[in-house]
Amino acid sequence: MKARRYPLGLQTFSGIIQGGYVYVDKTDLVWELAQYSKYVFMSRPRRFGKSLLTSTIESYFLGEKQLFEGLKIMSLENDWEQHPVLHFDLSGCKHLPVKGVKDELLRLLSKFEEQYGTNPVETTPGMKLAGLIERAFTQTGKQVVVLIDEYDAPLLDVLHDETALAAVREVMQEFYQRLKMQEPYIRFCFITGITKFSQLSIFSTINNLTNVTMDAKFGTICGITEQELVTALKTDVEMLAAKYEISFEEMQQKLKLQYDGYCFTEKSEDIYNPYSLLKAFQQQKVASYWFESGTPTFLIRQLLHFGTDITSLDKLEVPAIAFDQPTEAMSSALPLLYQSGYLTIKDYDRESDIYTLSIPNQEVRIGYADGLLPVYTGLVGGEVQAGFALKFWRALKQADVDLAMREMQAYMAAIPYVEGFKKKLAEAANAEGFYEYTMYLIFSMLNVYVRTQVKCAGGRVDMVVTMPDTIYVFELKVNGTAQEALAQIDDNSYAIPYQTDARKIVKVGVKFNPTSRVPESWVVSF
Repeated sequence: MKARRYPLGLQTFSGIIQGGYVYVDKTDLVWELAQYSKYVFMSRPRRFGKSLLTSTIESYFLGEKQLFEGLKIMSLENDWEQHPVLHFDLSGCKHLPVKGVKDELLRLLSKFEEQYGTNPVETTPGMKLAGLIERAFTQTGKQVVVLIDEYDAPLLDVLHDETALAAVREVMQEFYQRLKMQEPYIRFCFITGITKFSQLSIFSTINNLTNVTMDAKFGTICGITEQELVTALKTDVEMLAAKYEISFEEMQQKLKLQYDGYCFTEKSEDIYNPYSLLKAFQQQKVASYWFESGTPTFLIRQLLHFGTDITSLDKLEVPAIAFDQPTEAMSSALPLLYQSGYLTIKDYDRESDIYTLSIPNQEVRIGYADGLLPVYTGLVGGEVQAGFALKFWRALKQADVDLAMREMQAYMAAIPYVEGFKKKLAEAANAEGFYEYTMYLIFSMLNVYVRTQVKCAGGRVDMVVTMPDTIYVFELKVNGTAQEALAQIDDNSYAIPYQTDARKIVKVGVKFNPTSRVPESWVVSF
């Protein structure tokens, strides 16, 4: 069998097609998008193929028909009309001061000025953009396509610095506001990024900008669907299953738990993270790849800035206005967590107009914990995994809860409690919620699926931990005994919802010592 080539690190459609790389055909949706509206905005998380989508749109409008042979778009497009395309990737504007942002915009514009000429009266990025659009239209006789990728890159690092944000925003507004003024010369304008900054003039002055971020028609345009996994990527799943010596169906389920679960619209099907999925095929290993460059610092800053409790993120019921707010108007980290892919839509109730948001999958859950462990405990995720994790994991796998809890007792006693953790402890006082938070981070770091405050008919169980062969139901007490905690599980039928599951159910009551901050005693019932 010919070796499969995966387009990791490649963001150009032409490079992928000409290089014979694996490509999941989205060209029918690209065609639909190009006909949908003149001005289009779409946000998607990082590493979800926004740049590849933008490049595919570019090749389509350049009339590069030969690149699309055999793809879905061939049955939809007949004319293949060529247009001048101005494509700007603003990722180079990250981490730059306001002058650096302006200089980078001028550098990007200069490439097109070599093609379409300059005008000495054009001195600002916006003036140059307007002039380029007009000259491109005049010289070719065709309306112009403007593509702006990662439009919000200059702004994320200065989100809570009002002075810096205002200065950068002023430069970006002057650039974007020209797009509406040039409407007669524009055939299509596509803007993409991670977040939504409403005070930028792309939202305030382009009043006909169509936001398709939550449009069900384009819900799967970035990402891999289950159907695509078992058809276009069937060979790749088979090869990975053979490596793990498991069945195709078992590998499919393994990949689903790790990388699936993203949903960006009310009714869209779930999709897989394309980067992580392809990386798993390339490396022949199911692991966490989305966070391999580390949890984004801007995300950690937002979680700390708003005092976000990540144990509450497993199931949030919120109206759309709560998570689809403009980034600069956030009163919590929720909008950014959703827009950047750390939360996703799991359900929607049309009658109440309420969305249920949750962490998408195991990969994201581990990434949260890995990023937050150093912040709250001073420990690095790798150190936890190298020391405590293996012993704890083996104990749980063997259903030796007593040994596992003794390992956790020793681990928690060694936590140095850095400033952030002390603050969390002070806020929580003797509440069981503090220990839920601590255990949640530990379980998540160990690649164990854990949920807190799980609703059931009898109330809310503190914690449910799901292992391949076992489901653990935990009840935690500070003011009370381990026996009382176990009795609460039985009295309120917390374990009943899991009785139809083929896995073993283990009930655990835990008593925490508020002085030593460790599990003091525990009782187990099988």
